Amino acid sequence: MFKLVRITVLLCIFVALAFYTKTQRLKSRTWAEPLEVVLYPMNSDHSPIVADYIKQLEPSIFKEIDQFFMEEAKHYELINENPIKTSLGSILQTFPPAAPSAPFNILEAIWWSIKFRYWAYIHTPDSQSNLHRVRIFVHYHEAIAGQPLQHSLGLNKGLLSIVHLFASKDQDQQNNIIIAHELLHTVGATDKYDRYNQPIFPDGYAEPNKQPLFPQDQAEIMSAKIPDSKSSSEMAESLSQCLIGEKTAREINWLQSDP
Repeated sequence: MFKLVRITVLLCIFVALAFYTKTQRLKSRTWAEPLEVVLYPMNSDHSPIVADYIKQLEPSIFKEIDQFFMEEAKHYELINENPIKTSLGSILQTFPPAAPSAPFNILEAIWWSIKFRYWAYIHTPDSQSNLHRVRIFVHYHEAIAGQPLQHSLGLNKGLLSIVHLFASKDQDQQNNIIIAHELLHTVGATDKYDRYNQPIFPDGYAEPNKQPLFPQDQAEIMSAKIPDSKSSSEMAESLSQCLIGEKTAREINWLQSDP
């Protein structure tokens, strides 16, 4: 009997989440009004250097992201000229649950997603609704030469993202690229790079029809790299070197999907 009750409760949770997610997806991808994007900084290293960096954060640091989306929206003739509006949330002392390590199965991924969404509900409540708000939880780390960052992720379901960034003013512009990239994941965009982290032709190229093809001058935001040959590329330095390609625009409902 207890097992039956437990299964029934879980099924009810899954159904409720599926319905809410569907509503959230429809609301967030109409682009009828600016999508609210709230950034919550966290001192992942418990470092005084990171703490000092977080204290000096200001909303103006992230306005480049708003400007990027505004310019791209103009290119695609979006009705809403200001598709997103970023703001800086409170500093969080509690961290979201860690994503399962690879390889993981689908049940582990689902269970982690539920825990993450519940954690976000508890620690970043909204008095109105989360149907039109993207919450990005930013793990800041000390900028140590040669030290790689953990992989960032954006949930296609839930309007939630976990981002790992370096706590350095010199990294602010590239940090904004990563934030914009993961933000786009939350509204349906897919990665445009291969397992070697190289842009996939043609969708991962900003100018796939350029002649000669190389070197490229810009990066498609979902690859975030500027190709200089078939097998090599460089990370864009700022969002001014990035654009939203046509496939990404279709995925986020800025263009009609292919028939």
